[in-house]
Amino acid sequence: MKISDLKKLIAHSNLKITISRQCELLGLSKSAYYYKPKEECSENLLYMRLLDEQYLKTPFYGVARMHAFLRNLGYQVNIKRVRRLLREMGIEAIYSKPKLSKANLEHYKYPYLLKGLSISKPNMVWSTDITYIHKAHGFLYLSAIIDWYSRYIVAWEISNSLDVSFCIETLEKALEINKPEIFNTDLCSQYTSSEFVNILKSNNIKISMDGKGRAIDNILIERFWKSIKYEYVYLNEIETGQELWSGVNDYINFYNNERLHQSLGYKIPLDFYLKY
Repeated sequence: MKISDLKKLIAHSNLKITISRQCELLGLSKSAYYYKPKEECSENLLYMRLLDEQYLKTPFYGVARMHAFLRNLGYQVNIKRVRRLLREMGIEAIYSKPKLSKANLEHYKYPYLLKGLSISKPNMVWSTDITYIHKAHGFLYLSAIIDWYSRYIVAWEISNSLDVSFCIETLEKALEINKPEIFNTDLCSQYTSSEFVNILKSNNIKISMDGKGRAIDNILIERFWKSIKYEYVYLNEIETGQELWSGVNDYINFYNNERLHQSLGYKIPLDFYLKY
């Protein structure tokens, strides 16, 4: 039964059930229930979808190249709009950039710990990231945490903002399941914030952060973004937030429990995650 059908069933029953309890019964986070998706005009949504698809192919494209990409397709869009849309999507080219300003002293930076590391068991290394997800009349963001050994998605969340609380909620869900020895992130402000870092430190988890402009340092979560977008998002016209939440939930269940992974010898992530 779909989430929308379950919600209708509860709404038409005589039972007085709180919104919190309804979300618990549906397996739906309260943030997903209450959120209002970010809206953009149809023209901008088209540009954002094209930019998102191109970014998966050429993550090294900066604003100028992305602008040229749209212009070469025949769209008369100015570079200021492209810059704003990329910023709104949380997309940034992976090439190294000159250090033009001092780092925020309230944010933390840690060395990259995974170079040359032999990852031999589940929960040895987890990593996380955020990606843009489009829908028919707006967009939102997906956060996920992946186990490097098994490729298992440990936890995920959807939000209409890039606020750090959304990333913390994903982390807390994952820590209810298990905890890693090392947690790897990129250098975005959500993951270098004191709120996020302190949760890892309080759980005695070693913190690893990507080198500046090195997407390959977090390659497994980047591969997962490509999988979910090409195998679910781009194949469907997603109308509502609840529909998107349900679709992502179904896809991740498939990814973890049914999808055969070449890198795992055509086994499923769950088998490797439960190996030890």
